[in-house]
Amino acid sequence: MTEQPPADSAGTREPSQVMPHAYWAFLALNHKPYLEYARVLLGDEKEAASAVHATFVHLAAIWAHLTAQPNMAAYAWAQHKLLVADELIISGREPAASATMAFDRATRAATSAVLRDFREQFRAQMDELEHSIGLYAAMDRLPERQFDVMVLCYALKYTTKQTADTMGITPATVRTLRCSARRRIAKEMGLDIELGIEDEE
Repeated sequence: MTEQPPADSAGTREPSQVMPHAYWAFLALNHKPYLEYARVLLGDEKEAASAVHATFVHLAAIWAHLTAQPNMAAYAWAQHKLLVADELIISGREPAASATMAFDRATRAATSAVLRDFREQFRAQMDELEHSIGLYAAMDRLPERQFDVMVLCYALKYTTKQTADTMGITPATVRTLRCSARRRIAKEMGLDIELGIEDEE
């Protein structure tokens, strides 16, 4: 049995052909992380929902092409990120500001998670670190994939495996990116520490 892709705001469906179960399984698996990531970046639930809707309509339209990709999850993730960037442009915000907006939105969730994770190594500097906007400025300057991992792992509290599945990369790559991001942040903030071995969650 097949079903139709999501309806747009006018109630029509794009494309018109019915979709296979694999499409709906992919949507069910990825809808939540895509929506939460978009909400963090856009800072607005309606805009996030619109971006995710656009993503899955687009993925339905290119489904045959998508399923032919060697890494379907990574390709779909890249498409979603492009559509989120488009939503920023449509709403009159510069895509380059997405990281700043992300952590403006995620500060409350991310502060305790990030700083708790650093607490054991940074104990002597915690009072200063907890009140420093330098942490968020440093996150803002992370390379794209490191930033995505920090958002998914810390702001959204996804496990290593969930983050890997969402981004279409391996858990080992997630751990490497996360470790690199933390080292980069520590270096930028002038914290002479060793972060040790990444977790195996």
